[in-house]
Amino acid sequence: MKILNFGSLNMDYVYQVEHFVRPGETMNALSQCVNCGGKGLNQSIALARAGAKVYHAGCIGTGGERLARELMENGVDISCLTKVDDIQGNAVIQVDRSGENCILLFGGSNRGIKPEMVKQVMEKFEPGDYLILQNEVSCLPEMVTEAKNRGMRIVLNPSPFEDSLLDLDFDDIAWLLMNEIEAEQISGQKNSDAVWQLMHGKYPSLSMVVTLGKEGAVCYTPEGKTAQMAYPTSVVDTTAAGDTFTGYFIAALTEGMEIRECMRRASKAASISVSRAGAAESIPGRQEIERALADI
Repeated sequence: MKILNFGSLNMDYVYQVEHFVRPGETMNALSQCVNCGGKGLNQSIALARAGAKVYHAGCIGTGGERLARELMENGVDISCLTKVDDIQGNAVIQVDRSGENCILLFGGSNRGIKPEMVKQVMEKFEPGDYLILQNEVSCLPEMVTEAKNRGMRIVLNPSPFEDSLLDLDFDDIAWLLMNEIEAEQISGQKNSDAVWQLMHGKYPSLSMVVTLGKEGAVCYTPEGKTAQMAYPTSVVDTTAAGDTFTGYFIAALTEGMEIRECMRRASKAASISVSRAGAAESIPGRQEIERALADI
């Protein structure tokens, strides 16, 4: 069984600020750095650091060579990457004193994925393989259709949320992994139990995880509900927390671990991630997680 992450790669321009810039305000940043990021790249690195064998497909644009090196150095297979002439996808990220962030995305090369590229990449994968998707790339409907036709198991992180996501047939999705805001956007329901009741009623085979920040996370499958507490930590930067959770959860799932253990590992990895600055560089390795869980 193989894991394909067809996802975004961004150069992250990160600014530490006293508070998020308000409309009409000009403000000096406390510091600035440039990191490797993008939901796709972050999730691939989290999967790899969790011990999974993952292939990353996407587009490297002008100025994005560092992103390919970052993936390769973390053990991600980059044979499915394509070089394009567009400017590399990027993000401007503000991180305030409390560690919260706000993010402005520019798709750039991430929107350069074409239907023929989707077909060419997925020819390398088979029934039972996993496809991980986020909404920072083009051709999402084509990816879902192609993966379904090949019998792959599809995991969708519907972020950033757009109404076009509602045109997808969620009967084709095995797992939805999302935060509480995205859960409300996709369902119109505020409470995660209500979200599940609505989604399960429409799509009986769907499973989902909703992350709830300091309140932890909850997993719903047709077999039942599993709640997981958030592990306490000093928050420095929340930028890659959800991506870290996703990577560790899916890695454990593909190893055949029970849902409770998948949730425990993902939650601990996310808690370590938010205690560090940056995106990809904040993601812990598997041995660190094993040691941390052994101490609980």
